Amino acid sequence: MSQNKYVIGLDYGSDSGRAVVVNATTGEMLAQSVKYYPRWMDGKFCVPHKNQFRQHPLDYLEVLEYTVKDALSKCPAEVAENVVGISFDTTGSTPVLTDKEGIPLALRPEYAENPNAMFILWKDHTAIKEAAEINKLAKEWDVDYTAYEGGIYSSEWVWAKIAHVLREDESIRKDAYSWIEHCDWMPAVITGNVVPEKVVRGRCSAGHKAMWHESWGGLPSEEFLTKYEPLLEGMRAHLYDDCSPANTKVGNLSAEWAKKLGLTENVAVGVGAFDCHMGAVGAEIKPKTFVRVIGTSTCDIMVAGYDEVADKLVPGICGQVDGSVIPGMIGFEAGQSAFGDVYAWFKRVLAWPIENILANTTLVDADTKAKLIEETLDKIIPVLADQASKLPIGENLTLATDWMNGRRTPDTSQLVTGTITGINLGTTSPMLFQALVEATAFGSKAIVDRFLENGIEIDTIIGIGGISLKSPYVMQTLSDVLGMPIKVAKSEQACAFGASMFAAVVAGVYDKIEDAQATMGQGFAQEFYPNEENHKKYLEVYKKYQTLGKITEAEFAKAH
Repeated sequence: MSQNKYVIGLDYGSDSGRAVVVNATTGEMLAQSVKYYPRWMDGKFCVPHKNQFRQHPLDYLEVLEYTVKDALSKCPAEVAENVVGISFDTTGSTPVLTDKEGIPLALRPEYAENPNAMFILWKDHTAIKEAAEINKLAKEWDVDYTAYEGGIYSSEWVWAKIAHVLREDESIRKDAYSWIEHCDWMPAVITGNVVPEKVVRGRCSAGHKAMWHESWGGLPSEEFLTKYEPLLEGMRAHLYDDCSPANTKVGNLSAEWAKKLGLTENVAVGVGAFDCHMGAVGAEIKPKTFVRVIGTSTCDIMVAGYDEVADKLVPGICGQVDGSVIPGMIGFEAGQSAFGDVYAWFKRVLAWPIENILANTTLVDADTKAKLIEETLDKIIPVLADQASKLPIGENLTLATDWMNGRRTPDTSQLVTGTITGINLGTTSPMLFQALVEATAFGSKAIVDRFLENGIEIDTIIGIGGISLKSPYVMQTLSDVLGMPIKVAKSEQACAFGASMFAAVVAGVYDKIEDAQATMGQGFAQEFYPNEENHKKYLEVYKKYQTLGKITEAEFAKAH
């Protein structure tokens, strides 16, 4: 029998899921596996121009089974029988309606093709109207249920989304008994306990997205919810009063899922949390550390002790919740609705003639044409970054806001849109790209400033995710704008590593998450240091960004 104990961390992102198999006693990653969601990649159930993004539960289950088995197949034979823990992180808020048995409606035959019966991805913004109604009612109510969620409820969050699909689709109402977040559903499924009233719910999702707080007895009252939307009547009773941090054991792997995954029933399964929260843990977060999970969007995470926070409420963020990141501390969340997505949008604009004109040329053979298209598309962003890095700072008249997908923080609003100004006949593609990169950095500064202005100290910034590892130009710009050094986490799978750390705690390998971090942490790949002259120049450009933001919000916010 091996003396080593192994854990599996599962990370569900926007496009794919991944599993890592980690030696819990050394932190060594033995294997990993990644799989894209098949239905999602086919574009099913989504209407991008309406901001509708839905995912089928079968995508999640198929990715779970594939990635775990695939990762284990790359390990020595003795590993599977010595896996002691599994934990999940997922995007969020990504909820789904369930029936009385806790089955997501989309898994019932009559709803199998109905997007309203599926998981509503975090970036689905179809519930803007519903969020506005929640905010209005919360300010009129005797309890402001948004107080610990930054004071502004978002269309990206669960109550707005659930109300929206119930209003929109009468066909699902008769079987819509409860709802569950993706991060809570995965542990429930593999432990065989999905009954709504009995599911162990995570503190992370409950506190940051569902307006849960112990001071008012858990979730918002039945009176508040039904005043907001009568279709929610009775749903609160089918949910929960209490919730648990991610160091809590949900149960053991069921016989069904032990067989499916090739593991034993001795595997402990932990409470799930959101990807950015576990990613911050994987990046070795501690007090005064600001962790940026940088990808299509950003999610920013901090923790602070009870004494430092006291009665402070940081306005305009995505919440502050006791134990949502590290048990025994207050967890803070903020972020940008688009970061890498801003660059991806610009790439699509530039790629249009390549994909629609060059793709149809008859001047070269099909094989050469395909290679030309692939090479060009692959090089658009790297070449733009190289050219933009050579441009002077503060001399480019082009200025942009980073709100192409609305604004998450500070002060959430999905009504705002991106703007670009200062274009003239001399404006080039690298100049536009420089403005877009600077805009995402300025949006980041607005978030950092909001924490600092409210007495939450920051002495270290850590970046995790693909952009932090692969785009030195973006990271250097970010460091220069913030005027602060930025460490880049070494692991490309920091979120999955954070999940594996919690798996080690729920399995009893470690007593607390800080001990797991100390042994299993992967360290840092590099550090970016700010150029002081650049920082001074950026402070002047930032003032212009703020002015453009005020004009954009006042004059061009979309009406819904």
